[in-house]
Amino acid sequence: MKARVSSMTGFARVAGEAEWGSWAWEAKSVNGRSLDVRVNTPSGFETLDQHMKRAAKQHFTRGNLQLGLRIEISGGTETLSVNETALQALVKAYEAQSGRSVSDSDALATLMGVKGVVEAGSQSTRDIAADENTVGMLQAAGDALLSELAGARNAEGEALARLLESHLNDMDAAVARAEGLAASQPRLLKARLEKQLIELEADSSVDADRMAAEIALSAAKADVREELDRLRAHIATALELLAQGGAIGRKFDFLTQEFNREANTLCSKSASLDLTNEGLALKGLVDQVKEQAANVE
Repeated sequence: MKARVSSMTGFARVAGEAEWGSWAWEAKSVNGRSLDVRVNTPSGFETLDQHMKRAAKQHFTRGNLQLGLRIEISGGTETLSVNETALQALVKAYEAQSGRSVSDSDALATLMGVKGVVEAGSQSTRDIAADENTVGMLQAAGDALLSELAGARNAEGEALARLLESHLNDMDAAVARAEGLAASQPRLLKARLEKQLIELEADSSVDADRMAAEIALSAAKADVREELDRLRAHIATALELLAQGGAIGRKFDFLTQEFNREANTLCSKSASLDLTNEGLALKGLVDQVKEQAANVE
């Protein structure tokens, strides 16, 4: 089965109800150079954090993912709990560094404010986290959330693939027009040199062979066939990647750099306004491809 082009942006939500209240998983995904998964769950559900990070790697290769689980307890009583182990470790570190006792200063309040020392929650929430059946249900819901997010990213990826293919076809047409214009480069360069000699009143003193050599040298420097050939090869590679599907984003990033390099060289070597304009139009298409390719996984 052909792999699909996937976007790195998407949203998914899975929710439900239980005897103790309601729950909801949400996932948001945006562009990223690599895969970065951040999971936010209520206190006590650390095993779900680890599971979701492992499971995400089975679905995705790139993107910044934010996964969150929200639990609403019916009739639960909110409480505060202190992580005594973490607090004592901070106290010892403070006293060792400062040489003062925590009880003799306001440092205790600061240490209590360190993340993870004091945790808000409820007895009901901790009871839910201790129930294996409930944790298993929420884990299965988390797996369903990742599948739904993958589907959303695939759907957007299909739209991206169609848009990229259209831009690449436009680039191919621009290259074909540039090839036609490039054929007149030697003639234009010869006319330019002859005009310069006339303006300098040096046409009669320049040897014909020297003139021919200068024209040949200028034409060689302005030859853009190599750049156009590479552009065609890169366009063909990009279209092949779209047909191949899968995690092609990094390869597309590289191709957009090559597109831009060749288009810049084409403009710098141009001997006519028409070819320069075609090169600039090509650069505009490259920018569009680059913008869309940045969303591809």
